[in-house]
Amino acid sequence: MEKSGEDFDYVITGAGSAGATLASRLTEDPDISVCLIEAGPKDNRASIHTPAMIVDAIYSDDLNWHYETTPQAELNNRQIYWPRGKTLGGSSSINAMVYIRGGQVDYEAWEKLGAEGFGWNDVLPYFRKSENQQRIADQFHGHGGPLTVSDLGYLNPLSKAFVEAGVQSGLPRNDDFNGQSRLGVGPYQVTQRKGQRCSAAKAYLSDAVKKRDNLTIHVDTLVSRILMDGTRARGVVVRTGGQEREIMARREVLVTGGAINSPQILMLSGIGPADHLRDMGISVAVDRPGVGENLQDHLDTAIAFTGKTNRSYAYSLQALPKQMAEAVRYLFTKKGMLTSNAAETGGFASTKGEDEPDIQFHFVPAIVAARGEPKSRVHGITLHSYVLYPDSRGTIRLNSTNPEDHPLIDPRYLTAGHDMETQIAGAKMALDILEQSAFDDERKALHNPQSRPQNDDEWQAFVREKAETLFHPIGTCKMGAKTDDMAVVDNQGRVYGAQGLRVIDAAIMPRLVGGNTNAPTIMIAEKIADVLRAG
Repeated sequence: MEKSGEDFDYVITGAGSAGATLASRLTEDPDISVCLIEAGPKDNRASIHTPAMIVDAIYSDDLNWHYETTPQAELNNRQIYWPRGKTLGGSSSINAMVYIRGGQVDYEAWEKLGAEGFGWNDVLPYFRKSENQQRIADQFHGHGGPLTVSDLGYLNPLSKAFVEAGVQSGLPRNDDFNGQSRLGVGPYQVTQRKGQRCSAAKAYLSDAVKKRDNLTIHVDTLVSRILMDGTRARGVVVRTGGQEREIMARREVLVTGGAINSPQILMLSGIGPADHLRDMGISVAVDRPGVGENLQDHLDTAIAFTGKTNRSYAYSLQALPKQMAEAVRYLFTKKGMLTSNAAETGGFASTKGEDEPDIQFHFVPAIVAARGEPKSRVHGITLHSYVLYPDSRGTIRLNSTNPEDHPLIDPRYLTAGHDMETQIAGAKMALDILEQSAFDDERKALHNPQSRPQNDDEWQAFVREKAETLFHPIGTCKMGAKTDDMAVVDNQGRVYGAQGLRVIDAAIMPRLVGGNTNAPTIMIAEKIADVLRAG
């Protein structure tokens, strides 16, 4: 193996939301050297930066890991497609840009699960530190941070109709889901800057940051494993163009691959459940049974109607003239329809009538084509709903010792608690909203499901046949107290039983937040970056 001679204070294994944040914050100190390693290419594609090209980004051949789950017993043995970003910015470069933090109760729950110092009053300053809020000025929001959070520059008329329909169904209007309460319906704020995506890379890896003498960025470079000297991390082995070399870390290795890649790289390095590692022929450096456990994700059910008009987004002949005009408009002004993130409006509700939500909605003024099919040519409307706090827990396990092979992803959807019951209740609420009078001039025929379920057995069959991921995997290297055998890291991301090694990303969340997961991931990195800077 090539000895590259590369030697840094910190080596960061992934340039996604957490990795980009850490690299930027740590190199603000000119005395700290950092190597940021990304398996994917540079983030220089139009499909990343043009919000309306989100479908192209999600299905891109080279910006995406293209994961699939194992067959899910409770979803008719279907394998669920799990796109994850593989480029600078990670999944923040291919997501729907919705900026949601979750509720105060989420971080109180984290503390109760052993994540000391992650209560609401502890994390709010880091949300505010990261944020450059474009509209709202209050105690919940920050200004001047790297991550631009703005109102959408364009709202489809049908997205406005959704808000009206939600109010007609009995939900309050909410213009700030990151304020005092999440309950209600309204427009989502997004991570966009001047009509373009503001990914974690755009926010934290600006041209000025990339030019810092103490920051080295390697793209198209896969981390094969962590170099362990007993229980101490000394660096990493990376693979570029089929050739492997070592990159050394004088202080620490920071693992930032996300809920799938982080447990995978730990296990490939001999850190994880001892029996599984031995079964794979891997020498055990640190027996940590929680690595790859506690996998959680938001499972989504979509209700859709075909439309009477061409106001919705579709690749149809009727819509083509407007789309061409809007493309020219966007090219010259970065305004108009191409600034849409598709999921323009949404909201939160309680299926039990309580003060805290258990369901989130994403409204899309379009019918999303089934996976593997051409982009939808059918006009219509879709309302996605998902259970915020699922009881089901899954696993990540190695499929082989080759770091290029995908691990086994088994979320075990709908296998515990009241997940199915709440999923059905949310889908019923979504159908009720779409049938309000605000959509009378648009709603044509039920499209998904094709006929109205008549009882809970039929609703259950619909969920099993159609539910998909909402792209929020977390928890596979969970943060918790040292006395918790299933905890992998402490409240500073330090891996129990190892030295010079931390995990800092969505994998350490002990429980799903009630909302989208990008903003909390950046918060975690901001918070632990301060710990590292303090030394």
